Amino acid sequence: MQFSELGLSAELLRAIGEQGYTTPTPVQAQAIPHILAGRDLEALAQTGTGKTAAFVLPLLQRLSQASPSPLQKVGHSAPRVLVLVPTRELAAQVLASVRSYGAHTGLRALAVFGGVGINPQIQSLRRGIDILVATPGRLLDHLNQRTADLSQVQTLVLDEADRMFDMGFIRDIRRIIERLPKQRQNLMFSATFAAEVRELAHAVLQNPALVEVARRNAPAELVTHSVIKVDKEQKRDLLLHLFAAHGWHQVLVFCRTKHGSDALARRLEQAGIRTAALHGNKSQNARTRALADFKAGKLAALVATDIAARGLDIDSLPRVVNFELPNVPEDYVHRIGRTGRAGASGEALSLVSSDERIQLRDIERLLKREIASSVLPGFEPQHTHAVPRPSAGRPPAHKPALARNRSGGGARPGAPRPARAGGGGAKPAGHHSGQRHR
Repeated sequence: MQFSELGLSAELLRAIGEQGYTTPTPVQAQAIPHILAGRDLEALAQTGTGKTAAFVLPLLQRLSQASPSPLQKVGHSAPRVLVLVPTRELAAQVLASVRSYGAHTGLRALAVFGGVGINPQIQSLRRGIDILVATPGRLLDHLNQRTADLSQVQTLVLDEADRMFDMGFIRDIRRIIERLPKQRQNLMFSATFAAEVRELAHAVLQNPALVEVARRNAPAELVTHSVIKVDKEQKRDLLLHLFAAHGWHQVLVFCRTKHGSDALARRLEQAGIRTAALHGNKSQNARTRALADFKAGKLAALVATDIAARGLDIDSLPRVVNFELPNVPEDYVHRIGRTGRAGASGEALSLVSSDERIQLRDIERLLKREIASSVLPGFEPQHTHAVPRPSAGRPPAHKPALARNRSGGGARPGAPRPARAGGGGAKPAGHHSGQRHR
């Protein structure tokens, strides 16, 4: 199938061609007709499958073909499409897609998120836009200041819905939905549909079409997985050895915490490896610059927390290194999804110490296969990697219910959500950078 067979306008086909695309991905081929027909949609697609274009393209077409509202006729349009996303980086990426594919439509778009000044956003909203991409926290700031008008929204898109739930945005999302017109199209895109996300889908979506193009929690099919067993104290030296031995030039390295990311980035820099850290405590300008430099090949390494596990679209990223395994196995899938994208192959290498053996076991259970492991000469671990079996009649040490407390907001069902960033709420022990970012 070609894009030209999906009923898209000449202006959109021209923009698609300028981006070098002719053939839609499976999620695009399945979702675009439903969205063009005005149906609600529940789409499950693993990361890197082109789901942003799957909703951007048909929504651009619907907006272009719709009759102008009275506000548009006088040059001041309230947004007709609202896209909610969990992170600043994803907001910027979606906005870039809207502008690229909508280059010949004359439609206006804006992304609003925290970490930058609110006044330029207010001015842009006053001038009028057609598509608003927003993180929930900053959008609520605008709504509370009455600088955003959602009364004309015809389509709501919840992108990375599971991540927004995990980051504690569910209450904010419900507050935003209360401000929207009752009659509207609703689209929900997610890499996984946990029970809580499915509950939200049932509450928001009306008779939705279902698109599912990958098995649940599936890893990128073209990614090679491997593990090197090493003592925790040797991980930094081993990573430096791998850079030197293999001449790595573009590696996304994941750590659990902001402090750990900064410390590792400094160590790599001291060794002469151009490196930047990316996490929630960095200013938006610093985060944007680090990501741009990494994409441009100016950095050999980008050391990040799970804030980078979703929403980062990096062409032909050769490898992802898990310096530390995530506490929740699904996050492993999202991390490695940064490589092996758009038909390219990739490598996912994990440096695993003995204290991470349970996390490794849970990841292998999720993948339904054992990951090949090895030991590097000179870095042989001195501690056992055997996974202890739980005693009879006693629960295992790693309880799935507790594992839902991830990314600083995904408490187990029935537990209270943490307060919004800046609200003074205490952070749970082990809290890492997957916390909420406006």
